[in-house]
Amino acid sequence: MIKRLENVGIVVEDLDATIEFFEHLGLTTQGRGTFEGDWMGRIVGLDDVKLDIAMMRTPDGNGRLELMRYHRPTAVSGAADAPVHALGIRRILFAVDNIDTLAEGIRARGWELLGELANVEGDSYRFCYIRGPEGIIVALAEQLS
Repeated sequence: MIKRLENVGIVVEDLDATIEFFEHLGLTTQGRGTFEGDWMGRIVGLDDVKLDIAMMRTPDGNGRLELMRYHRPTAVSGAADAPVHALGIRRILFAVDNIDTLAEGIRARGWELLGELANVEGDSYRFCYIRGPEGIIVALAEQLS
């Protein structure tokens, strides 16, 4: 039986830019390291593996993202510009405070809002979707009432 969700893994090309993106959203870098060796290859089913990993933690301490940059073998291209309705894991949603200020900072840094900030469910929530580095889609939700 599953006990809890430990983390969500995201493979990226530019680890530093992706860390900066998630730190801007309020996550903290819990640790970074380089991993390689036979044991790693056996776990992931690849030969001659070497990768950098950064573990990001949400402010409440309950959620984590594992960002991975592969040196060997070279990462394969995904659909970084895939729309929000493409098959597969497409977005991560974070509960936030002051979504308008956060969205303003996102735009100032050159990250893209996919649509617009919008109130939903009888104005009880305010949402937006953003596309960050590597095509990562993040949804932000602020509870208004």
